[in-house]
Amino acid sequence: MVQTIASVDLPIDETLKIQKNHLIPQEGLKGGEKRISIVTGTHGDELEGQYVCYELQRRIREDYSSLTGIVDVYPAVNPLGIDSITRGIPGFDLDMNRLFPGSENGSMPEYIASKIIDDLSGSAAVIDIHASNIFLEEIPQVRINELSKDTLVPMAKKLNLDYIWIHSSATVLESTLAYSLNVIGTPTLVVEMGVGMRITKKYGDQLVDGIFALMKELGIWSGEVKEPKEPIISEDGEVSFINAGSSGVFVPNVGHWKNVKKGDHIGDILNPLTGEISERIHAETDGIVFTLREYPIVSEGSLIARILA
Repeated sequence: MVQTIASVDLPIDETLKIQKNHLIPQEGLKGGEKRISIVTGTHGDELEGQYVCYELQRRIREDYSSLTGIVDVYPAVNPLGIDSITRGIPGFDLDMNRLFPGSENGSMPEYIASKIIDDLSGSAAVIDIHASNIFLEEIPQVRINELSKDTLVPMAKKLNLDYIWIHSSATVLESTLAYSLNVIGTPTLVVEMGVGMRITKKYGDQLVDGIFALMKELGIWSGEVKEPKEPIISEDGEVSFINAGSSGVFVPNVGHWKNVKKGDHIGDILNPLTGEISERIHAETDGIVFTLREYPIVSEGSLIARILA
């Protein structure tokens, strides 16, 4: 059942609606059912979650009798951004994920943020799905604030993703959806995967398998599920960042999610004007490349890769 959780009048007789699809067991609700909420579309240029929303519901419909709890799917909490291919909220120049928990008496974006928080509150688990931007490709991963790791890491292990990255609390913005929900006791996992403005079907399928495994663990699904893969778990100190030292065109020499050794050739920054190599980039540590530059044009300081040591 499609439900509207927030509605705001816009100019020229238009209405902004934030909607979810509310899925319940075939026999109805008896009371006490747990709820999982799938949220995406916070950033209008991150589309990986759109496929996840579709595929999750398609599989549920194929075996609806196995649904024993509540599944709420929120495919577009920033519909204006998705419609206009804009990362933030067009017309406001605001990042939706810097507005939470919002305010019912605030501006239009703050009002919407508050309604989203109200509706998600009380979920047994919230999966907040993001993609990378158009510049980088990310392996499927869960990012967790270290303050919530005791609660969230066991859930994250069920999601069938490659990597769990535990961030120090100093690097986590308090105005994000995940932080705002975790602080009020609604467990929220942030998933990052793929590339901006694209859909990577294999990543989406991988995550959907994991969502069903988590649903089974929570008592929301009684059907068959795939055994989740064992993820690598690390904290900030185990991640090495490689940044460009010059401007130009980056051409990689390594693959995504591949092992490298300290000193290995990561790639080159080329100067098309002179036909010269402006910079040869080498790994600063042994590890696995889990973030890799996708968009070739770089400036000094641009992120080239992250390596998990």
